[in-house]
Amino acid sequence: MNINQEFDTIAAIATPIGTGGVGVIRISGDKSFEIINKIFSKKNPEIGKIAHGWIVDNDKKIDEVIVLPFKKPNSYTGEDVIEIHCHGGINVTGNILDLVLNSGARLAERGEYTKRAFINGKMDLSQAEAVADLIHAKTKKFAKKSANNLSGILKIKIKEIRGKIFEILSKIIAGIDFPEDVKEPEYEYLINGFEDVIADIDRILSSAKASDIMRQGLKIAIAGRPNVGKSSLFNTLLNIERAIVTDIAGTTRDVIKENLDMDVPITLIDTAGIREDAEKVEKIGIEYSKQSVEDADLILFLYDISEGMTQEDEKIYEFVKDKPHIVVANKCDLISQNAQIENQVNISTLTKQGLEDLKSKIKDFAYNFDLNDTDYITNNRQQDCLKKCRQSMIQALDAAKINQLQDLISIDLKSALLFLDEITGEVITDEILENIFSHFCIGK
Repeated sequence: MNINQEFDTIAAIATPIGTGGVGVIRISGDKSFEIINKIFSKKNPEIGKIAHGWIVDNDKKIDEVIVLPFKKPNSYTGEDVIEIHCHGGINVTGNILDLVLNSGARLAERGEYTKRAFINGKMDLSQAEAVADLIHAKTKKFAKKSANNLSGILKIKIKEIRGKIFEILSKIIAGIDFPEDVKEPEYEYLINGFEDVIADIDRILSSAKASDIMRQGLKIAIAGRPNVGKSSLFNTLLNIERAIVTDIAGTTRDVIKENLDMDVPITLIDTAGIREDAEKVEKIGIEYSKQSVEDADLILFLYDISEGMTQEDEKIYEFVKDKPHIVVANKCDLISQNAQIENQVNISTLTKQGLEDLKSKIKDFAYNFDLNDTDYITNNRQQDCLKKCRQSMIQALDAAKINQLQDLISIDLKSALLFLDEITGEVITDEILENIFSHFCIGK
């Protein structure tokens, strides 16, 4: 985006495209009121009041609407904003948007409204990222946690940590610059302060995995040799006939994925059966299967209990045993006694026996990544900044323990502050900004 575009008046449809009761077109920028006066039957809508009337193209009525006017800085973007609430539908909203664009606005880019809110100081970068999390939240729980970040809870904590580091750094600099008037702080004071900051960072990072799981979903791969019932289990857990099931070995030749809701969002992955004597096309599917197993958060290792654990099963189990997994023994309805090994669930995809036990084990695993015990959710970018900040603080701590020159310790503290400032956006590059907001939808 060039510098001139930053000050354009922008417009976009702010509601999902499609049939609906209400559609919203949002205009933001210096020309917002000029544009609405060109196309609205009631001129100069009063700030803070809802205006009812018609959108008109010359003398032709387009739709009956209500208009919400906001004067800068009291708006979402911090600019003059006009919201047009019209009837929903692709054609109605599209016609009004075209009219707005023809009257002096340009189409907004992805995330441009929230980007302007950040640039205009309406929110910091962590709050802006929380907007995207809130929109794309896959569960009610994650939506509530995202709302906490939008309210500024992460920003406040980062500011608190920053304040602790800054206070220590100030005392070090004062002792260096004014040695006759101010003593350098005691090393014990530095050590205690650094350990306190590191503990604060660790408390936020302790929920990093949970944040990733709640944002992206838990990836569960079903793995095993051909014809042990992987696709049957896949269909049974989904409660739909999604994967083709036959008694022919190697029916599944590709990776099939579907979403499943168990309070935690789950991506369930059906993989091609892993075996040595596969033909060319099937081998490609097997390679995809192995990669899916590598990438999975949890593996359901499936074998046929009526046949027992074969050498082929054992080879596959060697591949998965060091990863988080549940052993699933299928076809338990075909035997009189169910043998039990560690972390095994006996099931029958035919009779549904043991299915609830398997679901319970999956939920137990998923709840290890619960967000109930933390107020903070973070994304990969924020986690990376926190890890770098922590590393700088560890270096400062190690230096303080050997009474290193405080002038050198201050370098690590300044570096730690810069990493925290990247989280809130006080120090940020255009490239990172563009990357963040490019993941938003148009209209937000």
